[in-house]
Amino acid sequence: MVSGDNRRGVTILGSTGSIGCNTVELIEAEPERYRVEALVANNNVELLAAQALRLRPNLAVVANEANRDKLAHLLAGSGIAVAAGAQAVVEAAELPADWVMAAIVGAAGLAPTLAAVRRGVTIGLANKECLVCAGQLMMAEVAKHGATLLPVDSEHSAIFQVFDFDQKDRIEKIILTASGGPFRRTAKEDMRLVTPEQAVAHPNWSMGAKISVDSATMMNKGLELIEAFHLFGLPEQQIDIIVHPQSVIHSAVAYVDGSVLAQMGSPDMRTPIAYALGWPRRIPAPVPRLDLAAIAQLTFEAPDPERFPSLSLARRALQTGGSAPTVLNAANEIAVQAFLDRGIGFLDIAGVVERTLEKVEHASLGSIDDVFTQDRRARECARSIVAAWR
Repeated sequence: MVSGDNRRGVTILGSTGSIGCNTVELIEAEPERYRVEALVANNNVELLAAQALRLRPNLAVVANEANRDKLAHLLAGSGIAVAAGAQAVVEAAELPADWVMAAIVGAAGLAPTLAAVRRGVTIGLANKECLVCAGQLMMAEVAKHGATLLPVDSEHSAIFQVFDFDQKDRIEKIILTASGGPFRRTAKEDMRLVTPEQAVAHPNWSMGAKISVDSATMMNKGLELIEAFHLFGLPEQQIDIIVHPQSVIHSAVAYVDGSVLAQMGSPDMRTPIAYALGWPRRIPAPVPRLDLAAIAQLTFEAPDPERFPSLSLARRALQTGGSAPTVLNAANEIAVQAFLDRGIGFLDIAGVVERTLEKVEHASLGSIDDVFTQDRRARECARSIVAAWR
């Protein structure tokens, strides 16, 4: 913190995405509690500039270097420093903020999140790929530098809130809940005709296109399985997944005495963001309050592995270890984008991922550079598979 300033210093990596925008909203609701150090976005220069003019950070960064001049023009005379490019994003994460929201989607968020971890600060982790791609390395850096990871995914935030870290050996399993996405009841043959517009129309949550497609394929739950493995240190066999269409119970922890502790709330990402932003103190969030009488009933069902093969692919990658989860994530990113670009069908997403896992030789990950190498190889392989698919 700046001398004489008791506000919590905050940097938002990915401020123009859905998580970032919700974080900005919560900060604006209590401006006396927060001082914004840096805002980082990928391409949305207009929104980034508007946020910067309201929050008055020391620095605004756009990852796409082609947009630097435009950002500089929009912020001219404001006194806010402007930077652009991948290295500038990392440098923003290295600035002296007390709390960093890591909300850059995909593997692109790995380097800046790691930079924040190495400062030993508190991190709201909304980028699941950091742990999927480099979980063992990331958690080792967290321990080495005394950083605090606060999961922002609603499921992992829920587990974090009811997970007794002092009695970890008394936990039987953790239970990740899944909405089942928009195609929970859709026949598999009909899923072949799913359009990008249908896939991004999530029934409960408002999310970006990539995350929404991951929810529709249930790959998001596979990635969350791997993330939970690293966050909570339980074996893969002690992590269950169950479909809960109402998205009211966000996840649960089962103990050896038969107790199951669950965190509940309306499906609104501002709740887990507020939990992480205020931690260890809870802060107000302008979310709809849960009305159980109005909901009337909560239902649960096992996920269908035939219609959602991404779950099995994720478990297989976690069991294989090494670079397999890195390859899984990279291939999925390429496949999802190909689907959004109408280059492959909805059911082809899992097919591209599976073939990439089979083709890319798995390796041990001794450094972050190894992660980037395997990520690059997987993307090249997935792109060639997509090209052949067409």
